[in-house]
Formats: sequence, C-alpha cells, structure tokens
Amino acid sequence: MNYTEEQILALAPDDASRKSGKGLAGAANWVSFGTNNEAVWGECQGSGSKPYQTQVDLNNIAFKCSCPSRKFPCKHGVGLLLFYSKDPGNFSGKALPAWVSEWLSKRNEKAEKTEEKATKPVDEVAQAKRQQARISKVQDGVEELLLWIKDIVRNGAMNIPEKPFAFWNGMAKRMVDAQAPGLAGMVNGLAEIPYFKEGWQNTFLDRLLNMYLLIEGYKNIDAQPAAMQVELRSLIGFTQSQAELKAQPGIKDSWCVIARQVTEEDRLTVEKFWLYGMQTGQYALILQFTVNSQSREIALLPGSVIDAELVFYNSALPLRALLKEQTATRQSTTISGYENWEAVIAAQVTCNEQNPFITELPFVVDQLRPVSHNEQCWLQDADNNMMQMVQNANLYEMLALSGGQYLPMVVLGKENKYLPVGVWHNNEYKAL
Repeated sequence: MNYTEEQILALAPDDASRKSGKGLAGAANWVSFGTNNEAVWGECQGSGSKPYQTQVDLNNIAFKCSCPSRKFPCKHGVGLLLFYSKDPGNFSGKALPAWVSEWLSKRNEKAEKTEEKATKPVDEVAQAKRQQARISKVQDGVEELLLWIKDIVRNGAMNIPEKPFAFWNGMAKRMVDAQAPGLAGMVNGLAEIPYFKEGWQNTFLDRLLNMYLLIEGYKNIDAQPAAMQVELRSLIGFTQSQAELKAQPGIKDSWCVIARQVTEEDRLTVEKFWLYGMQTGQYALILQFTVNSQSREIALLPGSVIDAELVFYNSALPLRALLKEQTATRQSTTISGYENWEAVIAAQVTCNEQNPFITELPFVVDQLRPVSHNEQCWLQDADNNMMQMVQNANLYEMLALSGGQYLPMVVLGKENKYLPVGVWHNNEYKAL
C-alpha cells in the first residue's frame, strides 16, 4: 500500500515528531534502507557512532527503533515510512538484515504464544469459585449504588453542581471494591459533566436513568434474552476473554478505517479505531490501550482498507471487535453509506431496540455539508434536513474541503448531535 503523507503523520505522537519525521524523509539521512513484502527498514545516522536501526511492519503497521526516544513511533519511524511512501522504488533489491529478521520472528512467536495460551486447559472448579465470589460482591455493590441513586432523586438534582469531588469519587471507589468497574466508570462520568453549562440537567438525568436501567436489568438478568445478559454483564464490568474470542471464527472482509480517536489520561492512552466492512456493511470498533511509551500492537491509518478477519465481542448489538488476522492493506475509495438523515435515524432506532445502552454509533452518510443556523453549526443533507454538530467539530476545515458542496462523510453520535470525523474529497479520504 502507498500511504499518503497525511496518513503517516497522523500516527506521530506530537507536532515535534511530525516536523522531525519530515526532515528525515530522504535518502541523505539513511546509511542503508530496504524493504520486502513484510517490512521496511533503515539505518539512520544520529549523534552516536552507531546508526539507529529503524523498522516498520508493513502488514500490521508496527514500529521499532534503537534510538533512546520514549515516543512511539519516534521521528525515525515516521521519517522512514514517509521516505518509503515517497520513493518505494529506491528500496527494492535489498537483502533482509538479521536485526529485521529477528524482530519479525519475535513478533510471529508472540502471536503463536497467544494462540497457545488460548488452548491451555483451565481449572474450571477454581474458576467457578472465583466467579461466584465476584458475583456476590457485585450484587452488594449494585444494591448500594441503587440506594445512592434513589437518594439523589429524593433530594432533587438542583444542588448536584455543588457536590464535592469526594461525593462522586467515594461511590466510584466503592464500585471498584465491589469489582464492578463498569459502574465505577459511569459514576465518574457523572462527575465529569460540565455543570456550569446550560442544559446540564438533561445530560445528568439521562446518564442517571441509564445507570438505573442497567442496575434493574442486571437484578433481573435471568429474565433477559441471552444476548442482553452478556451485554448487561459487560456493562457492569465482567470481561470477555480475548484469547477465547480469538479462538472463534471471525468475519473476513475488506475493512475501511473510517476514524481514529485518541484520548490520554495520566499515563494511559486510549485509541479507538472505527471500521466499516466493505462487503458486509458491518461497523466495528477496535480499542487499544497503552501505558507510557509502551509499543502499540495496532496502528491503523484512517482512509486505509485492511483485508482482515475480525472477531466481535458477544453483545446484544455486536460492535466492539478484535483484530484476529490482517493480510493486506491498501488505500480506500469512496464508500456508499446512508442516503440522508432520515435513513440514519431509522437505522439508529433499530440499533436502540436491540441495545438501549449504546452511547454513540458511526454512520457513513452519502451527502452532507456544514452550515450555520441560529449561530450554531449543523450538518445538512441533500433533502435540507439538519443535525447539530458537537461543539468541538472542526468547522473551518470542513468548509475549506467542501466549498459549500455536499461530501460523503463519516459521523459519530447519537440522537440529535454528531461529530464529523472524516470526508471523501476528490475520491480521497480526509480525516478531520
């Protein structure tokens, strides 16, 4: 696949790495370089006597470099991939160095060990005891949280903005102690609501009601359909084994990477990759968590298409997935999505019927353009129907790309507010 400069620079951790990477995207900066069908590699002369050994896995977009930088990918990885994308012919006919072969072998061995671990027998008796002990803790935590919610309702919501941090943090910690991390996250979500903004009451009550619905559903879990039982347990915080999931057959398709979102909190980086199946029409969400400068296992470029097999987590509405196997990567072309907002809403109603706990969904809409109305930003379809954009949307970048014309667009959202995350302009995908 020939990556665009925009796609490669999107992988850089910061502006400094992007700028330095551009400066290394030329033959003069590399003592040696080469490629095969698996990787591209190069030796870049730094300040020391030995050049830095840099390598990139082309099939799964992974980086490694011998430089001391804690950034990932470092400027050498960004520069090497930029150089390769601009001049791939200059890399051909080079022998595979031992240090690259060793790295690729270790990556393959790690994948094999993961598969072996999935087939290792489990002590089912001990596992059942641990599971039952946890269920008992969760039930106690659920009852305590339900009482806490009822106290809030009885006392009224108008004094909620005055609540101290300890009010929320104490209950969140209690849910962690009860081994219900999903509920702890929901309590923390209440604390993060911007109570100084107009309309906070709607957001607060909506989230509180969602918690109450989850608790009541979990208390009556045996009466729920099998798929909803799995969903409720997952929302509470019961995890599904990735090894067991990967042992199951997945869905093979050409998956278009329609968005990448990155959030950082303390030392934890969370990446969301949103995908669209070109043949199946299935949307997928792949999550990746890294701590500090830990190497990323997955680096998917928005606008690329990967031929891959995905395994979906068990859910009332399967969306989150694991990347089981990736065989090829290439550039995307414009893909066909929903015709207008009416079609989006109809699809969303169907999704909500299957899973009322969904917080956001991706949609590819064929024709949208940004417009201003009543001093707010909206997304208008070809039938002049409009949906409001979230406040942080990049309006000016969208106006520059669209020029007032309709474009195929990827949006994330729910109900009446959406975040545009990418458009196809002149048949080329542009991440926003």
